[in-house]
Amino acid sequence: MSEKRLTLKETIRRKALDLGFCAVGFAAARSLPKAMEEYRQMLAEGRHGEMAYLETGLEARNDPSMLLPGVKTVLSVALPWPAPAKPGAISGYALLPDYHRIVGNLLMELLDFIRSICGTTVNGRACVDSLPVLEKAWAEAAGVGRTGKNTLLIVPGHGSRVFLGELLLDIELEADEPLDWDPCRDCTACLDTCPTEALAAPGKLDATRCISYLTIELKRDFTDAEASATDGCLYGCDRCLDACPHNASASGATCPGFDPKPELANLTASEILELTGSLFRKLFAGSPIMHLGLRRLKRNARAVLAKTNKT
Repeated sequence: MSEKRLTLKETIRRKALDLGFCAVGFAAARSLPKAMEEYRQMLAEGRHGEMAYLETGLEARNDPSMLLPGVKTVLSVALPWPAPAKPGAISGYALLPDYHRIVGNLLMELLDFIRSICGTTVNGRACVDSLPVLEKAWAEAAGVGRTGKNTLLIVPGHGSRVFLGELLLDIELEADEPLDWDPCRDCTACLDTCPTEALAAPGKLDATRCISYLTIELKRDFTDAEASATDGCLYGCDRCLDACPHNASASGATCPGFDPKPELANLTASEILELTGSLFRKLFAGSPIMHLGLRRLKRNARAVLAKTNKT
């Protein structure tokens, strides 16, 4: 790799950090056999629940050139998001503007910068949790962080309160080395705190037991057991995040634009059941909860009230 390419890579990294990303890494675009084996095992064991979309795009997950012909480099980034002032019934990230838009816009700004300094045509594609991409595996390959026992990527100094994104590029940039780091060691705080034992083993999540899956991904009505398992949560669950020592000691740096909406933090299940469609759209405009819809949000609220009435 020429010195010119090395300089180009570091210039891109500095720009990404200036944009607000807390970690940036580069990996050669190739198949990731170990990650694909683990992914297929997850599907075979049915740990993805009713998320049928995870069963599609297997070829693209294994071969990024199906998403961008001629791809040579996968640039991975992590963007930190702020912890809520106090734990609540709505996951902290859902109190913020939708991360898909913010991370996507920043990646497109980074892509425009890359094109401006390369002097040649650069084809690229931004990925933010919407394409069949092995995000955590690419972030690990690029040295951005390591996956913890909670199955979330942990970034040194920033913990796991991060959003991930990727730029697929058809230019070759020197790959970074994966981190030689075990973020968890003997710690089992996340496994111990999960109220539904969704973390069946270190690094092994059974989504069918996960409160975030039940309250966000599951499209149908709850069974009685599922409703009880939501454990007072209206949208998502932060327990494994809150328990992780890496998050307790994180730098606290966040990207501009992630200003929480305090009116969401204190929203009660009873108030949600009173919402009309227009009030829902007004209250949750720009929030990830818009994707959930009012019907399922009310489903979650009924489960919370049923649990409260039993105690």
